[in-house]
Amino acid sequence: MKVWKPALVLMMAGLSSHVMAADCSVEISSNDAMQFDKTSISVPQSCKQFTVKLKHSGKMAKNIMGHNWVLTKTADMQGVASDGIAAGLDKSYLKAGDARVIAHTKVIGGGESDTISFAPSKLKAGEAYSFFCSFPGHSGIMKGTVQVTK
Repeated sequence: MKVWKPALVLMMAGLSSHVMAADCSVEISSNDAMQFDKTSISVPQSCKQFTVKLKHSGKMAKNIMGHNWVLTKTADMQGVASDGIAAGLDKSYLKAGDARVIAHTKVIGGGESDTISFAPSKLKAGEAYSFFCSFPGHSGIMKGTVQVTK
């Protein structure tokens, strides 16, 4: 009887630390109605990498109703979206080498997905960040906020 108690305590401690660990990933879905299923995302500072998986639950092709996920400072969002139009679909509607872009997926069509990871250390607590779709005309509707959390 006395042998199983320490084993049980160790097992419970291991489970509780797993439950309390930061969630360092998010899955976000987009659709043919120009919508993301989330309007805010929390990124824990404690994560070494944060992963975003974008899924397109619609049926339309990426050249008609493609979506991507782009992270910038909120103040940079409109400029990045405007400057990216000329880049075209092959460049995911993002200007090459745009330093304002913190992270982004490629443009995907119906039934497709893409995953990216970035270091939360690139984000500063107290700064306003946004995510959006840079497909022309989508950023006004398909957007949300990103908060850095402790």
